[in-house]
Amino acid sequence: MSVLAVSISTVALAEIGDRTQLLSLLLVSRYRKPVPIILAILAATVANHALAAWLGVVVADYITPEILKWVVAASFLAMAGWILIPDKIDDDETISNHGPFVASFIAFFIAEIGDKTQIATSILGANYASQLEWVVVGSTIGMLLANVPVVLIGKLSADKMPLALIRKVTALLFIGLAVGSVFY
Repeated sequence: MSVLAVSISTVALAEIGDRTQLLSLLLVSRYRKPVPIILAILAATVANHALAAWLGVVVADYITPEILKWVVAASFLAMAGWILIPDKIDDDETISNHGPFVASFIAFFIAEIGDKTQIATSILGANYASQLEWVVVGSTIGMLLANVPVVLIGKLSADKMPLALIRKVTALLFIGLAVGSVFY
């Protein structure tokens, strides 16, 4: 099997039911603009997975699993707090001064830190060091295969979703992930 195929299948399968799929649903229910969200997922994944593929093995040599555990927990708590802050909608329907692309990029990039797909990409990068570009392309395609349908389906039903409840549930899930990352 080619490096591209291994990377696509590994990441797409690892992403199913992952927190970033939940984040994708939250983002589309909040902003209701799938194109900038999908582009942000693409950009954040390329940036995050390129970094993971290139530095994954090196970072593992310098950061202990104990420190990584606390960094991941802190990032989850930060996401939980950020999700609870509602955006202000102006009279002309523009959403915040950062917009859906920047907000989605930042949220998705942070959510991917320490994620199983990022770790899988690091491992793939270590195994296929001479073909890192194909690892990054494949892992990015895998992420898009898993998240774009969530964004598109979420857009269709966004008007029916209770956004305040979704924010609270998502924040609780991120708090649970923070606690889980410390104890497991």
